[in-house]
Amino acid sequence: MSIEAATGRGGAFMFDRDAETMPRQALAALQARRVKDTLERAYGLPHYRKKFDAAGVRPADFKSLVDIARFPFTLKSDMRDHYPFGMFAVPREKLLRLHASSGTSGKPTVVGYTKGDLETWSDLMARSLACAGAEPGDIVHMPTAMGCSPVDLASTMAPSVSAVRWCRSPAVRPSGK
Repeated sequence: MSIEAATGRGGAFMFDRDAETMPRQALAALQARRVKDTLERAYGLPHYRKKFDAAGVRPADFKSLVDIARFPFTLKSDMRDHYPFGMFAVPREKLLRLHASSGTSGKPTVVGYTKGDLETWSDLMARSLACAGAEPGDIVHMPTAMGCSPVDLASTMAPSVSAVRWCRSPAVRPSGK
C-alpha cells in the first residue's frame, strides 16, 4: 500500500523544494564548491597536509567531482591515531556537541560538531524524512539507542528544525486519523 493510500494524502511534501529539485548541473557545481572548501580546510591540518603531499595533491588540484578520487580519504585509524581532538579543523571552543564511539574495538573515535554542522544535520534529516513521506505535524518513533555516535545524533536532529517538528510513524498522527 502506498503512503498516499495509507494516509489519505496525495502529492509530495518537500522540506526544501529548491534543494530537492535543483538542476543536476547546479547540484554538481554546489557539491564541487563544498568539496573544495572542505579540502582547503583539511589542508590546514598537519595530518591532512602530510597525506595530501604524499599523494601529490593540493586543494587547488581539485577542479571537478571526478578529482576527488585523487585525494586521500580519512580512515578510522587516522581518527584513533589523533585521539581525541587532533583532527578538528576548528578550535574546540567552536564545537557545540561532541560524539564518540565506545572504543570497544580500540581507541574511541571523536567527532565534533559546530553550529553550522548541526544546522546542516537538521536540514539533512528533515529532507530525508520528507523523502520517506513525513510531513509537518507527523509524530515519529525513532527506535534507536541514544548513545554518542553520529547515527544517534542524526536520529535526534529533525525534531530540532524550528519550522518542522516531525518524524514518521504511520500509526500515530496528531489528528488521531
